[in-house]
Amino acid sequence: MNPLLSVEDLRVAYPDREGGMTEVVRGVSFALGRERLGIVGESGSGKSQAGRAILGLTAPGGQVTARKLEFDGIALLSCPARQRRELRGSRIAMVLQDPKFALDPVMTIGAQIAETLQAHRPVPRREARERVLEALAAVGIEDPERMAGLHPHEVSGGMGQRAMIAMMLIAGPELLIADEPTSALDVTVQLQVLAILDKLVAERGMGLIFISHDLRLVSSFCDRVLVMYAGRVVEEIAATELHRAQHPYTRGLLNCLPQLGRAQHPLPTLDRQPEWLAP
Repeated sequence: MNPLLSVEDLRVAYPDREGGMTEVVRGVSFALGRERLGIVGESGSGKSQAGRAILGLTAPGGQVTARKLEFDGIALLSCPARQRRELRGSRIAMVLQDPKFALDPVMTIGAQIAETLQAHRPVPRREARERVLEALAAVGIEDPERMAGLHPHEVSGGMGQRAMIAMMLIAGPELLIADEPTSALDVTVQLQVLAILDKLVAERGMGLIFISHDLRLVSSFCDRVLVMYAGRVVEEIAATELHRAQHPYTRGLLNCLPQLGRAQHPLPTLDRQPEWLAP
């Protein structure tokens, strides 16, 4: 069976002060089926930039190249701009990190979700309203009617993140990129959001790219894990085997995790090696 997403030698570069280009994603390659793929690494390792490049959301001035970047047989870098816009949000969607900045503060949550639906699946206003309430109920909102009428500043971080997920899923995407969707949430709400994503992936047969810096979270939730350092993948491993990772960078990240019953004084630090930067 062909993968849902194929990525080969993905590179993202931005202009630097010397007039050249600096690569922030350097030769990332992977294939994704209808599964949960975790991408982990420190801040600045290129995780989010890789996700945005797949969706076509690289910031102005950035250059994206790849030997292959295909979604369901569609070459994303060479397909017409209109076709890529139609894919974005309808078949490929991205849940951003913080709903406080991703949601429009002057629109109600219901209006924003309906706007997303109408952009990709135009339906009568009454049907759109019903679909919005169904989407909010699907992500665990107990009172969808009330939630739809609220503005983003009137809901908690957890409720806002659920609204973001509902917005991204209402058009029925086949691939969901979740960029640290639980980083601003407490542990209890994190588990609730992960349970929602897990259920939706299982029921809809979606492919999920879960971007995070939380190794424990990824190891318990995902099927496979890519570990990124300085813009490239240094290790790929089954999530259940993450504790047996061999690359010294991955081992260093694991050693920095707090351990109950074990004193950590002084706190461990990463002993970075020049060869980790090699292409």
